[in-house]
Amino acid sequence: MSYRQCVLALAAILCMAPTCLAQRQSEAIELTVYNQGMGLVKDLRTLDLREGVQELRFEDVAALIDPTSVHFRAVANPDQVSVLEQNFQFDLVSRQVLLEKYLGRPIIVERRGRSGDVVASDQVTLLAADGSGPSVVRRDGTLVLGPPGTTRLPALPEGLLTKPALVWQLWSEVAGARPCEISYITDGLTWEADYVAVLNHDDTALDLEGWVTLTNTSGATYPDARLKLVAGDVATVEEEVPMDKAMMVSRMVEAAPMEEGFQEEAFFEYHLYTLGQPTTVADRETKQVSLLSSSGVKARKLFIYDPNQARRWLWSHPSPESAVMVKVELTNSEEDGLGMALPKGTVRLMKADQEGALQFIGEDSIDHTPKDEDIRLHVGVAFDLVGEYIHVDQQVRERGSRDTHRVLLRNHKAEPVTITYVAHLSGEWEILRSTHDYEKIDATTAEFTVTVPADDEVQIEYTSDMRW
Repeated sequence: MSYRQCVLALAAILCMAPTCLAQRQSEAIELTVYNQGMGLVKDLRTLDLREGVQELRFEDVAALIDPTSVHFRAVANPDQVSVLEQNFQFDLVSRQVLLEKYLGRPIIVERRGRSGDVVASDQVTLLAADGSGPSVVRRDGTLVLGPPGTTRLPALPEGLLTKPALVWQLWSEVAGARPCEISYITDGLTWEADYVAVLNHDDTALDLEGWVTLTNTSGATYPDARLKLVAGDVATVEEEVPMDKAMMVSRMVEAAPMEEGFQEEAFFEYHLYTLGQPTTVADRETKQVSLLSSSGVKARKLFIYDPNQARRWLWSHPSPESAVMVKVELTNSEEDGLGMALPKGTVRLMKADQEGALQFIGEDSIDHTPKDEDIRLHVGVAFDLVGEYIHVDQQVRERGSRDTHRVLLRNHKAEPVTITYVAHLSGEWEILRSTHDYEKIDATTAEFTVTVPADDEVQIEYTSDMRW
């Protein structure tokens, strides 16, 4: 818009009352939800614009909207429509707000009898109020604290709203129907991935189902929305969230059957999942939509004895220093039965018992996992396997030490098992003598992998030389 048009528009605002545009129903809603608990809303509507200055008012917007993110544009010929001013009005009706508006003003307090009939109706002046009602009133020249009864107000105070609203002052060069898009970011939209993995009989493969759990507490409903999910750590500026925004209740609904699931694609440095058909995301609702279903995914069960890690992870275990941890490892590759970018979430593992009934065997969380990366899930602690670490000897030098270690791995199962013992070393280290082969994993870690016969024990002993 030219400088002359700006001047004319501002002059028009000053000399004429704004006209509120009639709204039409949303023609298309696109909802993009991020891991950080926020969503981007795009609302496409055809508006009947008039020539000159006019007011546009939207009342069906999210209550937790970020007003600084609001953007209005005309889809066709955007240079002919300009935004002169935009406002977010959120002074909503509530008990506390109504009472605050009537401080120093007359109100009516009614008292009812056991039958429910009004037995007294007093006009009083409200002096103070809390969340439950009037706390101090003046009646007949005296102060009454916490007056009992029902409070009645003469009218709704001017300026209070029943719904939050976005209001724009627009300038249009021409009149007529014009498609327009309103977009904004809102809090109160969250999604997370949940997975269920069912291990086969010999723990060599699993069936994996993934679900998207979407929760909407934003204060708005998004009918027939085109739903997109962004997986990744998107940078945002953190602000303190008021308690009244955080304390909202959601209700659980059953998983909706979807004809088409999510289509995944790379997007910037994140991954984007687009639902194949529109879906309604209602306010105060938790919705589950299928993300993936893969069967026969190759898996590997691992037994890990790592006393250092066990003491950190299994702090509630009665004897973490002897715990042999059970892990399930898989590779997110097409060759092994997967091969798609997996959003972070919780994986719950199941396995059928001898009667064929599925039993829960453990859960772990995964981070965002690209394809062709390994996933290692901590399932629990092996019941029939025990580890014991003994620091046999230590010779301390001025800048280092020479240590002898003994590790006992006991197997109380009826079949042999393979256990990996993880040794943590510091400084410049070297293993001088060892009863078993080991693999240097990194600068501070060595691993000994041994097979322990059924109902038997294996002893690993090694001497390390550490210098610093």
